[in-house]
Amino acid sequence: MSGLLDDIKAMAQLREAQGGKWEAIKPEYAARMRAQNRFHTGLDIARYTAKIMRDDMAAYDADTSKYTQSLGCWHGFIGQQKLISIKKHFGTTKRSYLYLSGWMVAALRSEFGPLPDQSMHEKTSVADLIEELYTFLKQADAWELNHLFRALDEAKEAGDSAQEQELISKIDNYETHIVPIIADIDAGFGNAEATYLLAKKFIQAGACCIQLENQVSDEKQCGHQDGKV
Repeated sequence: MSGLLDDIKAMAQLREAQGGKWEAIKPEYAARMRAQNRFHTGLDIARYTAKIMRDDMAAYDADTSKYTQSLGCWHGFIGQQKLISIKKHFGTTKRSYLYLSGWMVAALRSEFGPLPDQSMHEKTSVADLIEELYTFLKQADAWELNHLFRALDEAKEAGDSAQEQELISKIDNYETHIVPIIADIDAGFGNAEATYLLAKKFIQAGACCIQLENQVSDEKQCGHQDGKV
C-alpha cells in the first residue's frame, strides 16, 4: 500500500489530466477514500490473508510459541467487535483469525431455524457469512482511519507539524482489521463438482482457508456422533 502523500500526489495528477472536469474533487479526500477502501473484492482479501496464513505457518514451524488463535464467529458484528477488542488490547491483530464452524452456522444462521450439524442448512450460508464478516471488518478500518484523518486535520489547523508527521506515519503503517478466516465447508454439499463450485464461492467471498471433512456428503453425521469417518 502506497503512502498517503504519494496517493495525494497521484490523485492530483489524475485530476489535472481531466482538463478541469474534476476540479471539484479534492485529491487529499480521494486519497483518504482510497485508504479506507483498500480491498476491492473478496479475492483481494483472500490473496492478502493467504499470505498472512502462509507466513504464520512458517513462523510456527520455526517456533511453536508463535501459534495462532481462531475465534468462533457467527455474525459480522460479533466478528468486528472481537477484532476491534483484540487490536485495542494487544495493539495488533497478528496471529488472530476467525473460524466459521459448520455446526455454529447450522445452529444460528439457517433460514430454517436452528438445525443439527448434518449439512441441512443452506449451502451458501457460510459464504454469505464470510462476505458479511469482511464487510464489517472493512467498516472497522474505515471508522478508525476516519478518526486519524480528523486528527490530521486538527494538527494541520493547529500548525503542529510534528503531530502531523506522526499521524501520517500512523496512516501509512495502518494495520487493518482484515484477518484470515477459516471456513467450514462440511463435506462439500454434494459431489466433487458441487464441492469445487462452493469452495470457489467461499474464496470469492474472501476465505483463504477451507476446512473440508472427508465424509460422504449424503451420509453426513454430526461430529459428536459415533461413526464419523
